[in-house]
Amino acid sequence: MELRQLRYFVRVAELGSIGRAARDLGVVASALSQQISRLESELATRLLTRSPTGVTTTPAGAAFLRQAQLTLRHAESAVAAAREARLAGTVSVGFAPTTASLLARPFYAAMTERYPNVRLHLVEGLSGNLGDLLNARRLDLAVLFQNDTAQGRSVVPVLDERLFLLAPRGMVERPDGEPVRMTDLAGLPLAVTSKAHGLRAWVEAAFERAGIEPWIGVEVDGLTTLMDLVQAHPIATIQPGAAVARVETGLLSMHPIDDPYLFRRNHIYCISDDELSPAALAARVVLLDAMRGLVRHGGWPGATLLDS
Repeated sequence: MELRQLRYFVRVAELGSIGRAARDLGVVASALSQQISRLESELATRLLTRSPTGVTTTPAGAAFLRQAQLTLRHAESAVAAAREARLAGTVSVGFAPTTASLLARPFYAAMTERYPNVRLHLVEGLSGNLGDLLNARRLDLAVLFQNDTAQGRSVVPVLDERLFLLAPRGMVERPDGEPVRMTDLAGLPLAVTSKAHGLRAWVEAAFERAGIEPWIGVEVDGLTTLMDLVQAHPIATIQPGAAVARVETGLLSMHPIDDPYLFRRNHIYCISDDELSPAALAARVVLLDAMRGLVRHGGWPGATLLDS
């Protein structure tokens, strides 16, 4: 049983509606209903009676509601006590460049608000290098992707982000935001990362599935330089939606690519939980909240949460 399930149940019971509770909590109604069903299965009893007009608690549900509300109050008190204890220490967190462009600022802001005495060390680099730093225990946490390796480490899958074609206005004969197929990219000069990046492998695999050879105009191992080139020259690129954080508004068109396999999965990797300091454990929670918050509020283009 998780605190999240208790929060979900309490809000549904208080509002008398799964739909209203889902909107209030910022989650999908189907995911909320599934969590309530799991809770009922774990307790082996029906907590809510569902009807076309809403939901009401059963006698067991009413009894459970009182205890759940009390448990949540105790949990909130525990959180407040932990914060008042002025958690301190240093936490090292790694981001790939596209992830850093979107996530570093809200993560830093949330950490300084919740844990002002925790010192952050933020590292931006190639995801493969970040995995090596994590394995060497020179990082506590890192946001990495599904084909990255961090041996023997704790992993929390968070979200999938689809990839987009970014091109100067007028270069692609389609309205901004309209999807393109990989075959539409034939003959289009591309600025891409080198093969040291996992992103390059996904892009090449997509071209191979489409049976076409990409036109690689330039390889760039730096997101800032790559995006500067695309904004200044008639050359396109394939990047996750997070890359638009470093794009001047109005200069580029952005097109989803119609390939169901062209996405990357974002995980929070960390050294084993037994080795994480209290400050690092707190930072992991804040990092997860920041990632989910960006997606839920539309701040992460093309991203879909794996667990609402």
